[in-house]
Order: sequence, then structure tokens, then C-alpha cells
Amino acid sequence: MRRFITALLAGFVGIAGGAQAGGNLNAVLESEVVFLDPHQTTANITRTFNFMVYDTLFAMDAKGAIQPQMVGSTAISDDKLTYTFTLRDGLAFHDGAPVTAGDVVASLRRWMPRDALGRMLAAATASLEAAGPKVVVLKLKEPFPLVLQILGKPNAIVPFIVPERLAGGAADQKITEITGSGPFIFRKEEWRAGDRMVLARNPAYVARAEKPDFLAGGKVVKIDTITLKVIPDVSTAASALIAGEVDYLQYVPFDWIGRLQKTRDIKLMSLGGLDQFQGNFRLNHAAPPFDDPAVRQVLWNLVDQKAILEAIGIPPEFRVDQCASFWMCGTPLESTAGAGVFRFDIEAAKAALKKTAYKGEKVVFMELPSSPTSMNPALVLVDAMRKAGFTVDEQGMDWGTLLQRRARKDSWSMFAVYSNGVDMSNPLTHFYVAANCAEFAGWSCDPAIKPLVAEFVKAPDDAARKAVADRIQALAYANAPSVMWGQFTVPTGYRASLSGLVESSFPMFWQVEKK
Repeated sequence: MRRFITALLAGFVGIAGGAQAGGNLNAVLESEVVFLDPHQTTANITRTFNFMVYDTLFAMDAKGAIQPQMVGSTAISDDKLTYTFTLRDGLAFHDGAPVTAGDVVASLRRWMPRDALGRMLAAATASLEAAGPKVVVLKLKEPFPLVLQILGKPNAIVPFIVPERLAGGAADQKITEITGSGPFIFRKEEWRAGDRMVLARNPAYVARAEKPDFLAGGKVVKIDTITLKVIPDVSTAASALIAGEVDYLQYVPFDWIGRLQKTRDIKLMSLGGLDQFQGNFRLNHAAPPFDDPAVRQVLWNLVDQKAILEAIGIPPEFRVDQCASFWMCGTPLESTAGAGVFRFDIEAAKAALKKTAYKGEKVVFMELPSSPTSMNPALVLVDAMRKAGFTVDEQGMDWGTLLQRRARKDSWSMFAVYSNGVDMSNPLTHFYVAANCAEFAGWSCDPAIKPLVAEFVKAPDDAARKAVADRIQALAYANAPSVMWGQFTVPTGYRASLSGLVESSFPMFWQVEKK
């Protein structure tokens, strides 16, 4: 099914195989890799690390289609209740042990309760068993159209396959031995926390015969090692890129874009659609004044997305000046349903606020002075809110304090945040819509959304899912779990000596060559 859960755009098309590995690539990613367990966190940096070290049964290609990865063949019964997966030849873990059906079953059983979509699949599952060394049989209670999409999804938490001996521990037991079957091997002995991590080419990895295609196809590694350097200061990292000390910088600071664009031997990657970020103002529905839906609705007239993106300093080529879709613009589920209320008009907001029960209660706005990408949107909105008649109490703090505060229902009203488009692209993964009526900071709840989510899951095709997503968005506009403040790209910078880079928000290095 085309581009359902997350459709990522990738511009690279190359030939798998035939290249000699060589050299070391120095990369600075979004942050240090701290949590390594593939099933324990939704952190993007952990997902990036695990896609290099582990493998998956299925994977998404550049068009968003799900393709077999570790699976050699799939048989689906006529009644759509039995899926039989046969693993392809040559699969082995980094310790030399062959990958078996038992490893797959144990991995999926460990992953399912930890992932929202995994729990949906588990609820539809009658049995999951190994029917031989290389054969896995999944039997369903009722037809569930999204089996392959969920097994091949790139959304964290990804169903990576680990050795059965590591997957069978207690529910809260973390995996600390990193033994995957992917194209790179983690060199634990060279890991220096706070400084660097080294990944080496897996010489025993048997790539698929197909051309490499985003996360699918033949993953042929063409370099010897990747050194993931830890450089917390982004300006220092950008300077290192210019100096040639770093080959790849995942996120370029906005105030360095102009300089890097003029620097010889440096290229910038601008991305669209799901490879962008979505900014949101998360609202607290559990406390005044945003426990009143009429007051929440006023905010749709107070958010000027273009002004916010300009305040952050994002150049036009790296932003979308106006996007009214909860599911991101430039994506398969892009929608305008319910969006008629999203119109910047301070006078209209002032008039609407006077008609509500709002009596000047303080709006506690939690702000992050250390993050311009979060702080500047807050400042622009606060100015508009005060002009409309809101009483705003700005409270600056660090991210750790904000995380603690947001867990309380009575100590805050709103905060600005931004999230990867991969995770905001549909009703099943959007942080604020998918958390509807759940114990999740913000506590937004519309009972009418829950049956529509179930309908979305069971929809037979993309068109049917799109129609349901439109209905969910219309309800989300009425409920306002969050208000979108903008869609934008944080560009990647890299040395011109690198070739074969996929144009994606996912750092992938198995097809990269370094001159």
C-alpha cells in the first residue's frame, strides 16, 4: 500500500554491490547516542543508530511502499488470517549465529507491548510461532490490513530483530549487548561516552540483490568505519565541517546556513514533506483556561506561521509559510478538513475571546530560552495573545524541568515544541492526536475520535484511509489538542567528497562513498 504510515522522499538511486569499502566517515548527528536498546525508547537518535546495526523483516522504499528486507518470501492465506514469512538465506548476527525464526518471534513479542502500533497488531494476533528454522507463522483473529505496514514502519519504536537470547528477559530489562544482524557492527571497545562511537562495516552482511532504495534494497557498505563524534555546540560542529574535521552534520544551525552556502566543498540538503518538522503549541486541557474549548478555539486566530518561522530565522527555501494540515503538508494525508478556522486575525480573536467565559485567568506559558527554535515561536504568540486580551505568565526553564512540569495537570497551560514529520504524518502516530483520551501530558480527549482511529486501521486502501483521516482532522480542529506553528527543514550539511547520500531526514551511510 502506497505511502501509508510514513512516506519519505529519497532522491538517490544507485546500484547495489560491486564497490570496495574504504575510509572513515566522521559524522555529527543530532545528539549523542545514549540509549542503545532498540525497543526501549522513541528517541530519533536511537532509531538512527539501530537502523545501521540491526535489520527488519520489511522496510520502506523511497516511494513509501513496504518491501521485504530480512524476509525472502511471504504467503498470505485467502481469508487474510494467516501470514507465513520465510527468512532469506545468509542472515547472521554479528556474533556469527544464524538468524532464526525463533529470534524473530522473540523480538516481535518483546517489541509489541512497547509500541503503539505493535500493541494494535498484538490485539489482532491469535498466535505468533516459529514453524521451522526459517519460517514464522502469524495467525490473526480477524483481517488486519496493516500487518506489513507495521512490520516495515520506520516510526519509532521500530520492530528490529535481536537474538532470542537477548529478547527473552523481563519486561523492564534493557538490552545492553548490542548484537544485531545489520550492515554495521558496533565497536563497544572503542565507545567513549561524551566523545565518540565507532561503527564498522559488517564483512559478513549479505545484502539483498535489489538496488538500494531508502531503507529497503541492498545495503552495501562502501566505507570501512563511521565515527559518530559528539560535539554538543552546533556552531563548533559547523566550524568542524568547514575545516574538514567532520564530513557530515545532520542539523545545520540556521544562522550558519548563509555561510555554509558560500563555502566551497560544502553542500546543504533541503528536504520536504515528511522529512520536515512540525512545530506545535501543546495545550493543557486539564486546567483553566484551556479546559474550555471555546477559549482554545481563539488560538486558531492568533498563530501567524510565516511570522514565527521568520522570527526563528529560517530561510524561505527551508520552510512552508502556511500549513494547516495536522498530518503535514506535502504528504499523502495532507488535509484541509476543518481548517477554515485557522486564520490569523487578532481583531477576530479579541472579539471571540470576549464571547467566552474567560475572565483574565493566567496562561502559564512554559518557555525554553536555550532553544531559539522553541523560544521564538513562544515570543511571537505571546505578543499576539496579549493583544487579544489574554493574561500570559511567561516562565523560562530548561527542557528537563519542562518535562517534569508538564506531567502535572495544574502547573502549566501551554508550551512550544517541534517534532519529526515522520512521527506526525497520520492519526496513529501524531503525538497529540494519537494520544487522544490517553494519560499523556495535555490530556486532550474527544471520544468521537477513538472509533474513527479503529476505522482508519481497518480501512481497505489508501483512499479510504485518507477519507477517515480527514474526518479525524476535522474533530482535531474542534478539540485543539495543539495548534501548529509551522513546518520547516533543519538542513543537513556535508562535504562534497561524499557521494551516494540519501536525501532524507534519516542519516543512512551504507551506500555512501568518500573520495
